[in-house]
Amino acid sequence: MARSASGADAGADARVKAAPARKRARIWWLVHQWAGLKFSVLLSFVLFTGTLAVFSAELDWAMRPALRVDMASVSGPTNFPAIAREAARTRPGYRFQSIDAPPARAFAAIVTARRPDGSYVFLYAHPTTGRMQGEGHWVGAKRVLRNMHRHLNMPIWLGVPIVSSLALLLLVTLVSSLLVYKKWWRGFARPIRTRDARTGMGDFHRLAGVWSLWFVALMIVTGLWYLAEEVAAGAPAAPRPEIAAAEVPPHHLGDRLAVGLAAARAADPALRIERVMLPTDRLGAFKFEGQKAAILVRPRANAVWTDARTGAPVLLADARAMSVHQRIAEAADPLHFGTFGGYWTKIVWFLFGLLLTGLSVSGAMLYAMRLSRSKRLRGEGRSIAARAWQGMGMWRWPATGLVVAGFALLPTLFSVGE
Repeated sequence: MARSASGADAGADARVKAAPARKRARIWWLVHQWAGLKFSVLLSFVLFTGTLAVFSAELDWAMRPALRVDMASVSGPTNFPAIAREAARTRPGYRFQSIDAPPARAFAAIVTARRPDGSYVFLYAHPTTGRMQGEGHWVGAKRVLRNMHRHLNMPIWLGVPIVSSLALLLLVTLVSSLLVYKKWWRGFARPIRTRDARTGMGDFHRLAGVWSLWFVALMIVTGLWYLAEEVAAGAPAAPRPEIAAAEVPPHHLGDRLAVGLAAARAADPALRIERVMLPTDRLGAFKFEGQKAAILVRPRANAVWTDARTGAPVLLADARAMSVHQRIAEAADPLHFGTFGGYWTKIVWFLFGLLLTGLSVSGAMLYAMRLSRSKRLRGEGRSIAARAWQGMGMWRWPATGLVVAGFALLPTLFSVGE
C-alpha cells in the first residue's frame, strides 16, 4: 500500500509539473496563430508579389516582343556606344538617361529616356549592333511588382515601413513555431499523411516550415533592415564627382561614350560594366557601374566616373572600400531577391517564395479546419475561406484595405512617367 501511495504521489507531482509546460505551449500556439492569421491577407499578398518580382524582368520579356533577341546574333560585351548612336539617330528630341546591359543573352539592352513631352519610356536595343527594336512604357511587370511588394504604391515614407514591419510578424511566427513544434529538427524527413484534408494540410505546413526556416530568417533580417533604413538608419551616400554640366550634342553622344568607356576599362579592367549613366543637366560625367571582386552588392557600388568633355577618369568607386553600414545596405536587395547568383539563386528564391506564401495560406486554412470542428462555430455551412475570414476578426479590414489600396493606387504609378 505504501508503494502504491508513493507511486500515485509521484504521478500527481508529474502532472502538476507538466501543467505549466502545457500552458506555456498553449500560449505560444495562440501567439503563433494570431501572428500568422490576423494579417494573413496582407502577408500572403506581399509574399506572393515578392516571389513574382524575382522573375519580373522575365515577365516583361514574355510580354514585350521588342525586349527579345536571337541569342545566336549576340556576340561580345554590350556595345554601349553603338546603342547610344542608334538611340540618338532614331529618337531625335529624346533625352537619354541610362543604358542597361541585358540580364541574359536572350534580352535586349534597355535605354531609359524621356520623350519631348516629358514622359518616360524604355527603348530596346540589340546589344551587339545597337539597332533599336522598339519602345515600351516605363511601367511594366517589373515596376508594378516592385512597387506593390515594396510599398503598395503608397508614398515610400509610408508604404515601406508598413510593408517591412511585416518582418516583425514573421519573427513572431518563427520564434513561436520553434517553441510549439517540439523537436522540430526531426521534421525534415517526415512524410505528408493524406488520410484527411486537415492532417495533410498540417503535415504540409510543418514540413514547409522546417525546410524554409533559413529563408524565413533571411526575409526577417532583410525586412527589418528595410524598416530601419527607411525610419532611421539610412546608409551614407556614395561619393560622386563635382563636374559642371556639359552639353553633349545627340550626334556626339556615342563618340563621347566610346571615349569614356575606353578610359573606364583602362582605369578599372576588372569592372564588368552592367549600366552606363549618361550626363545630365547637373553633372557632366558618364558613370560606368558594374560588378567586380566584392560580393553581394548592387552594380552601383562599383563605378568609374569619366569627364564627358575629355573622357578622363575622375573618380573610381570600389565596394570593398565601403563602410560596414554601406555594405549592409548594398547587400539587402541581392539577398532579399536572390539576384546575386543569376538564375541558380533566382530559381531557389522563387521556389522558397512560393513555399513561404503557401505557409501563410495554409496557416489560415488550418485555423479554419480546426474551427470547423469546434462546437463554438457559428454557421456550420460556411466554407473554409469564410471560416478563415471570420477568424481574422477586425484585423481583416486594415489588412485587406491595404491590399485594395495598392491596386487602387496603380493609376498614380502610371501617371508618374507622364
